[in-house]
Amino acid sequence: MGAIRFGTDGWRAIVADEFTMENVRVVAQAIASYTKEMGLQEQAILVGHDTRFLGRRFAEEVVRVLTANQIRTYLVNEAAPTPAVAFGVKHFAASGAVMITASHNPPEYNGMKYIPHYAGPATPVITKRLEEWIARIQETGDVRTMTLEEAKSRKMLQIIVLRPHYEAHLRRLVNTDVLRNSSLEVVVDAMHGAGMGYVSGLLSEAGVKNVGIRETVDAAFGGDLPEPNDKHLALLKKEVVSRGASLGLANDGDADRFGVVDRFGQYVPPNDVLALLTYHLVKNRKLSGRIVRTVATTHLLDRMAAAYGLELVETPVGFKYIGEQMLQGDVLIGGEESGGASILGHIPEKDGVLINLLLAEMCAVEEKGIDQILRDVYDLFGELFHTRLDIQLPEKDRWIHEMVSFPPKQVGPFRVREVNRVDGIKLMLDEGHWVLIRPSGTEPLVRIYCEATSATALEKLKESIRDWFLEVNV
Repeated sequence: MGAIRFGTDGWRAIVADEFTMENVRVVAQAIASYTKEMGLQEQAILVGHDTRFLGRRFAEEVVRVLTANQIRTYLVNEAAPTPAVAFGVKHFAASGAVMITASHNPPEYNGMKYIPHYAGPATPVITKRLEEWIARIQETGDVRTMTLEEAKSRKMLQIIVLRPHYEAHLRRLVNTDVLRNSSLEVVVDAMHGAGMGYVSGLLSEAGVKNVGIRETVDAAFGGDLPEPNDKHLALLKKEVVSRGASLGLANDGDADRFGVVDRFGQYVPPNDVLALLTYHLVKNRKLSGRIVRTVATTHLLDRMAAAYGLELVETPVGFKYIGEQMLQGDVLIGGEESGGASILGHIPEKDGVLINLLLAEMCAVEEKGIDQILRDVYDLFGELFHTRLDIQLPEKDRWIHEMVSFPPKQVGPFRVREVNRVDGIKLMLDEGHWVLIRPSGTEPLVRIYCEATSATALEKLKESIRDWFLEVNV
Protein backbone atom coordinates (compact mmCIF):
# COMPACT_ATOMS: atom_id res chain seq x y z
CA MET A 1 0.00 0.00 0.00
CA GLY A 2 1.51 3.33 -1.08
CA ALA A 3 1.66 6.50 0.94
CA ILE A 4 -1.57 8.51 0.95
CA ARG A 5 -0.88 12.20 0.43
CA PHE A 6 -3.13 15.21 0.69
CA GLY A 7 -2.59 17.58 -2.24
CA THR A 8 -3.72 21.18 -2.68
CA ASP A 9 -7.23 20.22 -1.59
CA GLY A 10 -7.51 16.70 -0.21
CA TRP A 11 -6.56 13.18 -1.32
CA ARG A 12 -7.52 12.02 -4.83
CA ALA A 13 -6.78 8.75 -6.59
CA ILE A 14 -8.15 6.34 -9.20
CA VAL A 15 -11.02 4.16 -7.99
CA ALA A 16 -10.07 0.48 -7.55
CA ASP A 17 -6.37 1.38 -7.83
CA GLU A 18 -5.42 3.47 -4.81
CA PHE A 19 -8.89 4.77 -3.98
CA THR A 20 -10.25 1.59 -2.40
CA MET A 21 -12.58 0.82 0.49
CA GLU A 22 -9.56 -0.26 2.51
CA ASN A 23 -7.71 3.01 1.97
CA VAL A 24 -10.85 5.06 2.61
CA ARG A 25 -11.20 3.28 5.96
CA VAL A 26 -7.56 4.07 6.76
CA VAL A 27 -8.07 7.79 6.06
CA ALA A 28 -11.34 7.80 8.02
CA GLN A 29 -9.54 6.18 10.99
CA ALA A 30 -6.83 8.85 10.75
CA ILE A 31 -9.51 11.56 10.87
CA ALA A 32 -11.11 9.85 13.89
CA SER A 33 -7.74 9.62 15.65
CA TYR A 34 -6.97 13.27 14.87
CA THR A 35 -10.40 14.32 16.16
CA LYS A 36 -9.80 12.52 19.46
CA GLU A 37 -6.29 13.95 19.67
CA MET A 38 -7.78 17.44 19.42
CA GLY A 39 -10.39 16.64 22.08
CA LEU A 40 -13.31 17.15 19.67
CA GLN A 41 -14.86 13.69 19.87
CA GLU A 42 -17.98 14.95 21.68
CA GLN A 43 -19.02 16.88 18.57
CA ALA A 44 -20.42 15.18 15.50
CA ILE A 45 -18.70 14.99 12.10
CA LEU A 46 -20.59 15.59 8.86
CA VAL A 47 -20.08 13.18 5.97
CA GLY A 48 -21.05 14.19 2.43
CA HIS A 49 -20.44 13.05 -1.12
CA ASP A 50 -20.91 14.26 -4.69
CA THR A 51 -22.30 12.40 -7.73
CA ARG A 52 -19.21 10.33 -8.50
CA PHE A 53 -19.14 6.55 -8.87
CA LEU A 54 -19.67 4.80 -5.51
CA GLY A 55 -19.78 8.16 -3.73
CA ARG A 56 -22.56 7.11 -1.36
CA ARG A 57 -20.90 3.77 -0.65
CA PHE A 58 -17.56 5.40 0.20
CA ALA A 59 -19.35 7.91 2.44
CA GLU A 60 -21.04 5.09 4.31
CA GLU A 61 -17.66 3.42 4.80
CA VAL A 62 -16.40 6.61 6.45
CA VAL A 63 -19.46 6.56 8.71
CA ARG A 64 -18.73 2.96 9.74
CA VAL A 65 -15.25 3.95 10.91
CA LEU A 66 -16.15 7.22 12.65
CA THR A 67 -19.02 5.69 14.59
CA ALA A 68 -16.89 2.72 15.64
CA ASN A 69 -14.57 5.30 17.17
CA GLN A 70 -17.50 6.66 19.23
CA ILE A 71 -17.83 9.79 17.10
CA ARG A 72 -21.40 10.78 16.23
CA THR A 73 -21.86 11.21 12.50
CA TYR A 74 -24.26 13.25 10.39
CA LEU A 75 -24.60 11.68 6.94
CA VAL A 76 -26.04 14.07 4.33
CA ASN A 77 -29.13 12.51 2.77
CA GLU A 78 -28.13 13.12 -0.87
CA ALA A 79 -25.25 14.21 -3.09
CA ALA A 80 -24.27 17.74 -2.08
CA PRO A 81 -21.82 20.48 -3.12
CA THR A 82 -18.62 20.77 -1.11
CA PRO A 83 -19.47 24.36 -0.05
CA ALA A 84 -22.84 23.13 1.27
CA VAL A 85 -21.12 20.47 3.37
CA ALA A 86 -18.60 23.06 4.61
CA PHE A 87 -21.48 25.37 5.54
CA GLY A 88 -23.08 22.43 7.37
CA VAL A 89 -20.07 22.23 9.69
CA LYS A 90 -20.95 25.66 11.08
CA HIS A 91 -24.72 25.22 10.92
CA PHE A 92 -24.74 21.92 12.82
CA ALA A 93 -21.86 22.91 15.18
CA ALA A 94 -19.82 19.92 14.01
CA SER A 95 -16.13 19.36 14.68
CA GLY A 96 -15.57 19.02 10.95
CA ALA A 97 -16.67 17.18 7.83
CA VAL A 98 -15.47 14.51 5.43
CA MET A 99 -16.40 15.09 1.80
CA ILE A 100 -16.12 12.29 -0.75
CA THR A 101 -15.21 14.06 -3.99
CA ALA A 102 -12.52 14.34 -6.62
CA SER A 103 -13.83 17.76 -7.62
CA HIS A 104 -13.06 18.37 -11.33
CA ASN A 105 -10.81 15.34 -11.86
CA PRO A 106 -11.59 12.72 -14.58
CA PRO A 107 -14.48 10.27 -13.90
CA GLU A 108 -12.23 7.40 -12.86
CA TYR A 109 -11.06 9.39 -9.82
CA ASN A 110 -12.60 9.85 -6.42
CA GLY A 111 -11.22 11.55 -3.34
CA MET A 112 -11.61 12.74 0.24
CA LYS A 113 -11.51 16.23 1.69
CA TYR A 114 -11.30 16.91 5.40
CA ILE A 115 -13.00 20.14 6.39
CA PRO A 116 -12.09 21.27 9.95
CA HIS A 117 -14.36 23.06 12.44
CA TYR A 118 -13.88 26.47 10.82
CA ALA A 119 -15.62 25.26 7.62
CA GLY A 120 -12.72 25.82 5.21
CA PRO A 121 -9.93 23.76 3.61
CA ALA A 122 -7.59 21.96 6.00
CA THR A 123 -4.36 23.84 6.63
CA PRO A 124 -0.96 22.31 5.81
CA VAL A 125 -0.40 21.73 9.54
CA ILE A 126 -3.61 19.70 9.78
CA THR A 127 -3.01 17.69 6.60
CA LYS A 128 0.54 16.91 7.74
CA ARG A 129 -0.81 15.55 11.01
CA LEU A 130 -3.43 13.48 9.16
CA GLU A 131 -0.70 12.01 6.94
CA GLU A 132 1.27 11.06 10.06
CA TRP A 133 -1.79 9.28 11.46
CA ILE A 134 -2.38 7.57 8.10
CA ALA A 135 1.20 6.24 8.01
CA ARG A 136 0.87 4.91 11.58
CA ILE A 137 -2.47 3.21 10.83
CA GLN A 138 -1.15 1.68 7.60
CA GLU A 139 1.66 0.16 9.67
CA THR A 140 -0.51 -1.15 12.52
CA GLY A 141 -3.66 -1.97 10.55
CA ASP A 142 -5.68 -0.69 13.50
CA VAL A 143 -8.96 0.35 11.85
CA ARG A 144 -12.26 0.08 13.71
CA THR A 145 -15.62 -0.39 12.02
CA MET A 146 -19.23 -1.07 12.93
CA THR A 147 -22.25 -1.75 10.77
CA LEU A 148 -24.57 1.07 9.76
CA GLU A 149 -27.43 -0.74 11.52
CA GLU A 150 -25.49 -0.84 14.79
CA ALA A 151 -24.49 2.83 14.37
CA LYS A 152 -28.16 3.77 13.96
CA SER A 153 -29.30 1.65 16.90
CA ARG A 154 -26.66 3.26 19.12
CA LYS A 155 -27.78 6.69 17.86
CA MET A 156 -24.28 7.34 16.53
CA LEU A 157 -25.56 7.92 12.99
CA GLN A 158 -28.13 10.50 11.92
CA ILE A 159 -29.21 11.17 8.34
CA ILE A 160 -29.53 14.95 7.88
CA VAL A 161 -31.14 17.18 5.28
CA LEU A 162 -28.65 19.93 4.52
CA ARG A 163 -29.89 21.65 1.38
CA PRO A 164 -32.64 23.92 2.83
CA HIS A 165 -30.26 25.36 5.43
CA TYR A 166 -27.54 26.07 2.86
CA GLU A 167 -29.99 27.61 0.41
CA ALA A 168 -31.45 29.81 3.17
CA HIS A 169 -27.92 31.09 3.85
CA LEU A 170 -27.40 31.84 0.13
CA ARG A 171 -30.65 33.82 0.04
CA ARG A 172 -29.22 36.06 2.76
CA LEU A 173 -26.10 36.68 0.68
CA VAL A 174 -27.79 37.34 -2.66
CA ASN A 175 -30.16 40.17 -3.53
CA THR A 176 -33.11 38.14 -4.79
CA ASP A 177 -35.30 41.25 -5.13
CA VAL A 178 -33.12 42.69 -7.88
CA LEU A 179 -33.10 39.30 -9.60
CA ARG A 180 -36.90 39.14 -9.40
CA ASN A 181 -37.24 42.43 -11.26
CA SER A 182 -34.70 41.63 -13.97
CA SER A 183 -35.15 40.47 -17.55
CA LEU A 184 -32.27 38.00 -17.37
CA GLU A 185 -32.29 34.71 -19.24
CA VAL A 186 -29.67 32.28 -17.97
CA VAL A 187 -28.38 28.86 -19.01
CA VAL A 188 -27.07 26.85 -16.05
CA ASP A 189 -24.68 23.94 -16.61
CA ALA A 190 -24.30 21.57 -13.65
CA MET A 191 -21.88 19.33 -15.62
CA HIS A 192 -23.61 16.30 -14.03
CA GLY A 193 -22.16 17.34 -10.67
CA ALA A 194 -23.44 17.82 -7.14
CA GLY A 195 -24.58 21.38 -7.90
CA MET A 196 -27.55 20.07 -9.91
CA GLY A 197 -30.60 22.21 -9.27
CA TYR A 198 -28.96 24.66 -6.88
CA VAL A 199 -28.24 27.65 -9.14
CA SER A 200 -31.13 26.91 -11.50
CA GLY A 201 -33.53 26.32 -8.61
CA LEU A 202 -32.65 29.50 -6.73
CA LEU A 203 -32.82 31.56 -9.93
CA SER A 204 -36.24 30.10 -10.72
CA GLU A 205 -37.41 30.84 -7.21
CA ALA A 206 -36.32 34.46 -7.72
CA GLY A 207 -38.30 34.63 -10.94
CA VAL A 208 -35.33 34.52 -13.31
CA LYS A 209 -35.97 32.71 -16.57
CA ASN A 210 -33.39 29.94 -16.88
CA VAL A 211 -32.78 26.48 -18.25
CA GLY A 212 -30.58 23.83 -16.66
CA ILE A 213 -28.40 21.52 -18.75
CA ARG A 214 -26.45 18.41 -17.70
CA GLU A 215 -28.58 18.22 -14.56
CA THR A 216 -28.73 14.43 -14.41
CA VAL A 217 -26.52 12.05 -12.46
CA ASP A 218 -23.87 10.56 -14.72
CA ALA A 219 -20.79 9.09 -13.06
CA ALA A 220 -19.00 9.32 -16.42
CA PHE A 221 -19.86 13.04 -16.69
CA GLY A 222 -21.00 12.55 -20.28
CA GLY A 223 -17.52 11.34 -21.20
CA ASP A 224 -16.01 14.72 -20.32
CA LEU A 225 -14.27 16.33 -17.36
CA PRO A 226 -16.54 18.18 -14.90
CA GLU A 227 -14.20 21.16 -15.09
CA PRO A 228 -15.90 24.47 -16.01
CA ASN A 229 -13.16 25.95 -18.16
CA ASP A 230 -12.98 27.11 -21.77
CA LYS A 231 -12.26 23.62 -23.09
CA HIS A 232 -15.14 21.79 -21.39
CA LEU A 233 -17.98 24.30 -21.70
CA ALA A 234 -18.69 23.87 -25.43
CA LEU A 235 -22.26 22.73 -24.74
CA LEU A 236 -22.96 25.72 -22.49
CA LYS A 237 -21.60 28.14 -25.10
CA LYS A 238 -23.79 26.58 -27.78
CA GLU A 239 -26.92 26.73 -25.60
CA VAL A 240 -26.36 30.36 -24.61
CA VAL A 241 -26.02 31.47 -28.23
CA SER A 242 -28.87 29.35 -29.60
CA ARG A 243 -31.27 30.52 -26.89
CA GLY A 244 -30.17 34.16 -27.02
CA ALA A 245 -29.52 33.99 -23.27
CA SER A 246 -28.00 36.79 -21.18
CA LEU A 247 -25.23 34.58 -19.79
CA GLY A 248 -24.21 31.02 -18.97
CA LEU A 249 -23.16 29.77 -15.54
CA ALA A 250 -21.46 26.46 -14.71
CA ASN A 251 -20.10 24.52 -11.75
CA ASP A 252 -17.57 21.71 -11.49
CA GLY A 253 -18.20 18.22 -10.07
CA ASP A 254 -18.56 19.32 -6.44
CA ALA A 255 -19.71 22.88 -7.25
CA ASP A 256 -16.93 24.70 -5.44
CA ARG A 257 -15.68 26.21 -8.73
CA PHE A 258 -17.51 28.47 -11.18
CA GLY A 259 -17.48 28.83 -14.96
CA VAL A 260 -18.91 31.76 -16.92
CA VAL A 261 -19.93 32.35 -20.52
CA ASP A 262 -21.13 35.73 -21.83
CA ARG A 263 -24.12 36.35 -24.17
CA PHE A 264 -21.93 35.75 -27.23
CA GLY A 265 -20.85 32.33 -26.00
CA GLN A 266 -17.39 33.58 -25.07
CA TYR A 267 -15.73 32.06 -22.01
CA VAL A 268 -14.93 34.59 -19.27
CA PRO A 269 -11.69 33.60 -17.46
CA PRO A 270 -11.82 33.43 -13.64
CA ASN A 271 -9.30 36.29 -13.42
CA ASP A 272 -11.84 38.56 -15.12
CA VAL A 273 -14.71 37.16 -13.04
CA LEU A 274 -12.87 38.09 -9.85
CA ALA A 275 -12.41 41.64 -11.13
CA LEU A 276 -16.12 41.81 -12.01
CA LEU A 277 -17.16 40.60 -8.57
CA THR A 278 -14.85 43.07 -6.82
CA TYR A 279 -16.28 45.88 -8.96
CA HIS A 280 -19.85 44.81 -8.12
CA LEU A 281 -19.26 44.43 -4.38
CA VAL A 282 -17.64 47.86 -4.08
CA LYS A 283 -19.71 49.86 -6.59
CA ASN A 284 -23.16 48.35 -6.12
CA ARG A 285 -23.01 46.77 -2.66
CA LYS A 286 -20.92 49.62 -1.15
CA LEU A 287 -18.81 47.05 0.70
CA SER A 288 -15.15 47.23 1.67
CA GLY A 289 -12.46 44.97 3.10
CA ARG A 290 -9.26 43.27 2.11
CA ILE A 291 -8.88 41.74 -1.35
CA VAL A 292 -7.06 38.41 -1.19
CA ARG A 293 -5.65 36.63 -4.23
CA THR A 294 -3.15 33.84 -4.83
CA VAL A 295 0.26 34.51 -6.33
CA ALA A 296 -1.00 33.12 -9.67
CA THR A 297 -4.01 35.43 -9.90
CA THR A 298 -4.36 38.65 -11.90
CA HIS A 299 -2.79 41.92 -10.76
CA LEU A 300 -5.87 43.71 -12.05
CA LEU A 301 -7.10 43.15 -8.49
CA ASP A 302 -4.05 45.06 -7.24
CA ARG A 303 -4.98 48.02 -9.42
CA MET A 304 -8.56 47.90 -8.16
CA ALA A 305 -7.46 47.64 -4.53
CA ALA A 306 -5.21 50.69 -4.96
CA ALA A 307 -7.99 52.70 -6.64
CA TYR A 308 -10.53 51.75 -3.98
CA GLY A 309 -8.10 52.32 -1.11
CA LEU A 310 -8.29 48.67 -0.02
CA GLU A 311 -5.55 46.35 1.20
CA LEU A 312 -4.36 43.65 -1.24
CA VAL A 313 -3.03 40.38 0.21
CA GLU A 314 -1.11 37.81 -1.87
CA THR A 315 -1.02 34.16 -0.79
CA PRO A 316 0.52 30.91 -2.07
CA VAL A 317 -1.59 28.86 -4.50
CA GLY A 318 -4.44 26.97 -2.81
CA PHE A 319 -7.70 28.20 -1.37
CA LYS A 320 -6.63 27.04 2.10
CA TYR A 321 -4.36 30.10 2.24
CA ILE A 322 -7.20 32.40 1.24
CA GLY A 323 -9.35 30.68 3.85
CA GLU A 324 -6.75 31.45 6.51
CA GLN A 325 -7.01 35.13 5.62
CA MET A 326 -10.81 34.99 5.74
CA LEU A 327 -10.67 33.50 9.22
CA GLN A 328 -8.81 36.62 10.34
CA GLY A 329 -11.78 38.68 9.15
CA ASP A 330 -12.40 41.74 7.00
CA VAL A 331 -11.94 40.02 3.63
CA LEU A 332 -14.19 41.52 0.97
CA ILE A 333 -13.35 38.86 -1.60
CA GLY A 334 -10.82 36.06 -1.85
CA GLY A 335 -10.19 34.28 -5.13
CA GLU A 336 -7.87 32.28 -7.34
CA GLU A 337 -7.35 32.04 -11.09
CA SER A 338 -8.47 28.39 -11.12
CA GLY A 339 -12.10 29.37 -10.50
CA GLY A 340 -12.57 29.52 -6.75
CA ALA A 341 -13.84 32.45 -4.68
CA SER A 342 -15.71 33.45 -1.55
CA ILE A 343 -16.91 36.77 -0.14
CA LEU A 344 -17.50 38.69 3.06
CA GLY A 345 -20.14 37.04 5.27
CA HIS A 346 -19.63 33.55 3.83
CA ILE A 347 -17.61 30.53 4.96
CA PRO A 348 -13.83 30.46 4.25
CA GLU A 349 -14.32 27.96 1.42
CA LYS A 350 -14.68 28.51 -2.30
CA ASP A 351 -18.28 28.35 -3.46
CA GLY A 352 -19.21 28.17 -7.14
CA VAL A 353 -22.94 28.21 -6.42
CA LEU A 354 -22.76 31.52 -4.55
CA ILE A 355 -20.44 33.11 -7.11
CA ASN A 356 -22.77 32.22 -9.99
CA LEU A 357 -25.74 33.74 -8.18
CA LEU A 358 -23.76 36.91 -7.46
CA LEU A 359 -22.85 37.22 -11.15
CA ALA A 360 -26.53 37.01 -12.07
CA GLU A 361 -27.23 39.66 -9.42
CA MET A 362 -24.49 41.89 -10.89
CA CYS A 363 -25.96 41.68 -14.40
CA ALA A 364 -29.43 42.44 -13.01
CA VAL A 365 -28.21 45.50 -11.08
CA GLU A 366 -26.13 46.84 -13.98
CA GLU A 367 -28.77 45.92 -16.59
CA LYS A 368 -25.87 44.99 -18.87
CA GLY A 369 -24.20 41.89 -20.25
CA ILE A 370 -21.07 40.56 -18.63
CA ASP A 371 -19.02 41.66 -21.66
CA GLN A 372 -20.27 45.24 -21.22
CA ILE A 373 -19.56 45.33 -17.50
CA LEU A 374 -16.10 43.91 -18.10
CA ARG A 375 -15.44 46.69 -20.61
CA ASP A 376 -16.46 49.20 -17.92
CA VAL A 377 -13.91 47.61 -15.59
CA TYR A 378 -11.19 47.78 -18.24
CA ASP A 379 -12.01 51.41 -18.98
CA LEU A 380 -11.56 52.26 -15.32
CA PHE A 381 -8.56 50.12 -14.40
CA GLY A 382 -6.94 49.03 -17.66
CA GLU A 383 -6.89 45.60 -19.26
CA LEU A 384 -4.40 42.85 -18.47
CA PHE A 385 -3.79 39.75 -20.61
CA HIS A 386 -3.03 36.38 -19.06
CA THR A 387 -2.42 32.74 -19.90
CA ARG A 388 -1.06 29.52 -18.44
CA LEU A 389 1.46 27.22 -20.10
CA ASP A 390 2.01 23.62 -18.95
CA ILE A 391 5.50 22.34 -19.77
CA GLN A 392 6.28 18.61 -19.45
CA LEU A 393 9.27 18.28 -17.16
CA PRO A 394 10.00 14.89 -15.52
CA GLU A 395 12.60 16.27 -13.10
CA LYS A 396 10.47 19.28 -12.22
CA ASP A 397 11.41 19.48 -8.53
CA ARG A 398 15.16 19.61 -9.16
CA TRP A 399 14.66 22.13 -11.97
CA ILE A 400 12.42 24.35 -9.86
CA HIS A 401 14.94 24.23 -7.00
CA GLU A 402 17.68 25.44 -9.36
CA MET A 403 15.36 28.12 -10.73
CA VAL A 404 14.54 29.41 -7.26
CA SER A 405 18.22 29.38 -6.27
CA PHE A 406 19.47 31.04 -9.45
CA PRO A 407 16.66 33.06 -11.07
CA PRO A 408 17.23 34.50 -14.54
CA LYS A 409 18.02 38.17 -15.08
CA GLN A 410 16.06 38.31 -18.33
CA VAL A 411 13.06 36.57 -19.94
CA GLY A 412 13.36 37.32 -23.65
CA PRO A 413 13.26 41.11 -24.12
CA PHE A 414 11.97 41.71 -20.59
CA ARG A 415 14.27 42.47 -17.68
CA VAL A 416 13.59 40.84 -14.33
CA ARG A 417 13.29 43.68 -11.83
CA GLU A 418 12.12 41.67 -8.79
CA VAL A 419 11.87 38.03 -7.68
CA ASN A 420 8.96 36.78 -5.55
CA ARG A 421 9.32 33.40 -3.79
CA VAL A 422 5.91 33.19 -2.07
CA ASP A 423 5.15 30.00 -4.05
CA GLY A 424 7.49 28.68 -6.75
CA ILE A 425 9.23 31.65 -8.34
CA LYS A 426 7.50 34.76 -9.65
CA LEU A 427 9.50 37.03 -11.93
CA MET A 428 8.32 40.63 -11.90
CA LEU A 429 9.30 42.12 -15.26
CA ASP A 430 9.57 45.53 -16.83
CA GLU A 431 6.38 47.26 -17.99
CA GLY A 432 4.22 45.51 -15.40
CA HIS A 433 4.47 41.98 -16.89
CA TRP A 434 5.07 38.94 -14.69
CA VAL A 435 5.76 35.20 -14.93
CA LEU A 436 5.11 32.62 -12.23
CA ILE A 437 6.80 29.22 -12.46
CA ARG A 438 5.73 26.45 -10.08
CA PRO A 439 5.61 22.63 -10.21
CA SER A 440 2.35 20.72 -10.53
CA GLY A 441 1.54 18.82 -7.36
CA THR A 442 0.13 15.84 -9.27
CA GLU A 443 1.81 15.66 -12.69
CA PRO A 444 5.39 15.70 -14.09
CA LEU A 445 5.05 19.22 -15.41
CA VAL A 446 5.72 22.82 -14.59
CA ARG A 447 2.90 25.36 -14.70
CA ILE A 448 3.82 28.79 -16.00
CA TYR A 449 1.43 31.67 -15.43
CA CYS A 450 1.96 34.84 -17.46
CA GLU A 451 0.34 38.26 -17.34
CA ALA A 452 1.12 41.25 -19.55
CA THR A 453 -0.23 44.73 -20.13
CA SER A 454 -0.96 44.11 -23.83
CA ALA A 455 -1.85 41.17 -26.08
CA THR A 456 1.32 41.78 -28.10
CA ALA A 457 3.49 41.72 -25.00
CA LEU A 458 1.82 38.49 -23.85
CA GLU A 459 2.65 36.80 -27.16
CA LYS A 460 6.27 37.97 -26.86
CA LEU A 461 6.35 36.66 -23.31
CA LYS A 462 4.99 33.23 -24.33
CA GLU A 463 7.44 32.99 -27.22
CA SER A 464 10.34 34.00 -24.98
CA ILE A 465 9.39 31.44 -22.35
CA ARG A 466 9.17 28.62 -24.88
CA ASP A 467 12.57 29.57 -26.31
CA TRP A 468 13.98 29.89 -22.81
CA PHE A 469 12.81 26.39 -21.88
CA LEU A 470 14.36 25.00 -25.02
CA GLU A 471 17.62 26.72 -24.09
CA VAL A 472 17.71 24.82 -20.76
CA ASN A 473 17.10 21.52 -22.61
CA VAL A 474 13.57 20.94 -21.35
